[in-house]
Amino acid sequence: MSGQPPTPPEQPPLEPQPPLLPPPPPDWSQPVVVAPRPELPPEPPDAHSRNPLVRMGVPQPWRTIIDWIVTIVGAILIVLAIKQWIVNPYRIPSSSMEPTLHCARPASGCEARFSDRVLACRFCYWFHSPRRGDIVVFRVPSIAKVRCGAGGVFVKRIIGLPGELWSEKNGYVYINGKKLNEPYIQADRRDYQTNHSVRIDKGMYFMMGDNRASSCDSRVWGTVPRANIIGKVFAIYWPPQRIRFM
Repeated sequence: MSGQPPTPPEQPPLEPQPPLLPPPPPDWSQPVVVAPRPELPPEPPDAHSRNPLVRMGVPQPWRTIIDWIVTIVGAILIVLAIKQWIVNPYRIPSSSMEPTLHCARPASGCEARFSDRVLACRFCYWFHSPRRGDIVVFRVPSIAKVRCGAGGVFVKRIIGLPGELWSEKNGYVYINGKKLNEPYIQADRRDYQTNHSVRIDKGMYFMMGDNRASSCDSRVWGTVPRANIIGKVFAIYWPPQRIRFM
């Protein structure tokens, strides 16, 4: 044996392959047949509805009735919540705040054809204490019913703050002996008959109307506790020609 490696056997020659041809174009003259989709098992009606009444199986007439009841009750609750914590409307019934806020003729001292309707902010005093000059809505002490012939809710201006000495002389108001500048008071509406002073207790406020000669206010029934102040008047919303922010 020699050291030469064995010669590999000869491979047969490869046969030539025919060239690849593109597929023939489709015959559009023949109808195209589409295989039908497999049918899925039917789902129960309203199986995925978000309406709990549907999932509970409540029939349609009752669903409509219940939907209306829920909508109406929800709207009422929203309105009550707004009035309780955000904004409340009020009407000016008397001339005690003329000419700042109008009341309707023919009531005595009223200047307008229609009474002003105002909006009171119920949450404004959550962030700061009532300030002098603010026009506020508040519940009056029960004695006001006897001395003024009216009670309940009044609209006046804060004039005296807790701890101050309020006094009125010759139609002008003094706070701690200093004359108060009140540009909102007209000369013919000052009260020149009240001449006395009041020390305002802690947590109490002295309220006065801008029409001093015709206002039954803290000069008659005393000061108002902070808890009785409902909110600050910030806008007139009716009549249209009087719409403005205070």
